[in-house]
Amino acid sequence: MAPYIFMERNGIHIIDLYKTAAKIEEAASALKQIAKSGKKVLFVATKKQAKDIVAEKVKRVGMPYVTERWPGGMLTNFATIRKAVRKMSSIDSMMKDNSFTNISKRERLQITRERAKLEKQLGSIADLSRLPSALFIVDIIKEHISVAEAKKLNIPTFAMVDTNSDPKAVDFPIPANDDASKSISLIIEIMVKAIEEGLMERKVEKDKRAKEEEEEAENIKTRSRQDLEAEIEDADDNNKRLSKKEEIKRLKKEEEETMDREKRVRKGASIRKK
Repeated sequence: MAPYIFMERNGIHIIDLYKTAAKIEEAASALKQIAKSGKKVLFVATKKQAKDIVAEKVKRVGMPYVTERWPGGMLTNFATIRKAVRKMSSIDSMMKDNSFTNISKRERLQITRERAKLEKQLGSIADLSRLPSALFIVDIIKEHISVAEAKKLNIPTFAMVDTNSDPKAVDFPIPANDDASKSISLIIEIMVKAIEEGLMERKVEKDKRAKEEEEEAENIKTRSRQDLEAEIEDADDNNKRLSKKEEIKRLKKEEEETMDREKRVRKGASIRKK
């Protein structure tokens, strides 16, 4: 940590905040690009000072997080973790079913306890269908298992690194006090905002692309209709004219059906958002 330490006073090492600011900017920029590409960032913070802060802030951007005990092999043995998540989902569907009320009270209690245990350990990563593209860690000494697993799978690691840690253990170290809740809150907030920006840019690009595709499809339809109308004018045979007119009617009908379908989809999306 020597390059990031400004000075030592009364046996306490003081971090150079200019270097911290530069590293925060570097990490935020990288996380923004990861979020923009539609990939997931897993936040790991099981220490008392950080768990509530991380859970509250990260939930806002829909990223997965681990704030309870790190399940050993969560990355290196991801298939087994997914099985546990699927088990939790099957318990949920069973609890909604009428058959759940027919079993004994003792069995219901056992199932409920098992569900609560799985929720505590895996609830925040239930939507993680594949390995994350990056890890953000608070205190790499406490979370050394997650760092080792990420390193083994070549997953980029971002971390708050205190003066008692080795910054070379992670790809994007941020020199900071990982014991103070204020510094944790500040850095996590900056990272979450960067992810939020990345997700927003992704949404804008996606909408723009969809609009362009829609316009292109509309142009193709318009051109084909205009071509048919021109052919009708040139056609000498009445039968040919009738067939072309029928084709125009069919195209118009298809357009109307497409527009109705799009309206229903938009209506459904707005209801789900509410």
